Amino acid sequence: MAKKVLIVVTGRGLGGDAGIALNVYKALTKRGMECEIALDESAPGILFKKNNIEWNKVIIPQAGGHSATMSTTVKAALRAIKAVFKTRKLIKSKKFDLVLGILGGGAIVGALGAKMARVPSVSLLITPLDTKVCTRIGTPIVLPENNLYLAENIPSHIRRSLLPVNDSVTQGDKNIALEKIKQHSRQAKEKNPNAMEFDESKQTIVFSSGSSLFVKTAQAIEQFSKYSDRFNLVLVGDPLDDEVPKHINEEKIIYLGFIDWVNDLFNLADLAVLTNDGLMLHEAMVCNLPVVILKRVKYGRYHDMVSIFKGATIECDLEDLDEAIFDVVDNYDEYAKNTAIYKDSILNVGDNIADIVEASFK
Repeated sequence: MAKKVLIVVTGRGLGGDAGIALNVYKALTKRGMECEIALDESAPGILFKKNNIEWNKVIIPQAGGHSATMSTTVKAALRAIKAVFKTRKLIKSKKFDLVLGILGGGAIVGALGAKMARVPSVSLLITPLDTKVCTRIGTPIVLPENNLYLAENIPSHIRRSLLPVNDSVTQGDKNIALEKIKQHSRQAKEKNPNAMEFDESKQTIVFSSGSSLFVKTAQAIEQFSKYSDRFNLVLVGDPLDDEVPKHINEEKIIYLGFIDWVNDLFNLADLAVLTNDGLMLHEAMVCNLPVVILKRVKYGRYHDMVSIFKGATIECDLEDLDEAIFDVVDNYDEYAKNTAIYKDSILNVGDNIADIVEASFK
C-alpha cells in the first residue's frame, strides 16, 4: 500500500511557497507516494487549482517570516494552538503516514501536528522561528534563505538543500513567450497607443520579485527604464499594494502582471533582476539565466545568495542597479557559463527530498 503524505503549506497557494510544495508533491508522487496538500482556510490556492489539485483546509498562522515582530509572533502563536489540533485531527482522520511542512507556519504546524498524531515529519525551513521549533522535531531541512545554510558547523541531523525546481522549467519555449508578450502588447496598445512594443532585435531583461510585486522591484524597473532604452524591459508579478502601480509606466516597460509561464519567459530572456530569495532565482539558474540580485526588496531582509550561486549572480542596492546590470551585460558569457554549474544540483533536489522522506518512514 502506498504511503500517505500530508504536505502543509504556508501562504496563499499562489507563488513561492506553493511552487516549492508543488515541486515536492510531484517528486513524491513519482516515487509512488499518495500526497495531499493542506493550506490555510483563507488561501485561494490558485497554483493548485491550475494543476487540478484539491486541498485540505486547516489553519496556518503566519508571523511574518524573517520580518516577524514580537507582536506578530505572539498572535501567530495563539492561533497556532488551534491550528495544531486541527492539523492533528486531519492527520489521524485520513491516516497519513508522514507530514511534510513547507516553510514558516506550515512547517511549524505540520511538525507539531505530526508529533501529536505520533507520525514522523520532515520540515523545509527558512525563518528563525520555524528553525527554532522544527530542528527539535522530526527531520529538518534548511534552505538557502536559512542562516544555517552557510554555517560551517550545524548539528548532524539537520540537512541542507537548495530549492526543488520542476524539470519542466528547462522545457520552456521562448516562441510561446514571444507570442504571449506580443499579444499582451497589442492589447496594451488598444488602451494606450504609446504603450511599449516588444522589439526582437533587443536583449530582454525580466524584473520580478516573485508572484507578488513589491514596490522596490517596480522602482527598479522605473529607474532603469529612464537610464537606458537598449533593452526590452519586462515586469512580472501581482502588485502587493497600491503604491506599486505608481511606478509602472507601460510606455517604457512591458508589464505582464501575474503569469504561470515563467519557464517560457526565462527561456526568452537574456538577464533577470530578482530578489535574494525564493524559487525564481533557482529557476533562473536552471535556465542558464544570469541574475542581478536586488537587495532588501522584501521588508528589508537580506540573504547571501551570491555566496551560494557564485559567479552566476551579482547583488546591488537600488542606487547601484544600472552599474550592476551593465557589469553582467559586459561580461555576459562568463556569468552565463557559471549558471551551468548549479543546474544539475538544483534539478536533483526533488529526488533528494524524496530520499529523505522515504528514509523518515523507517
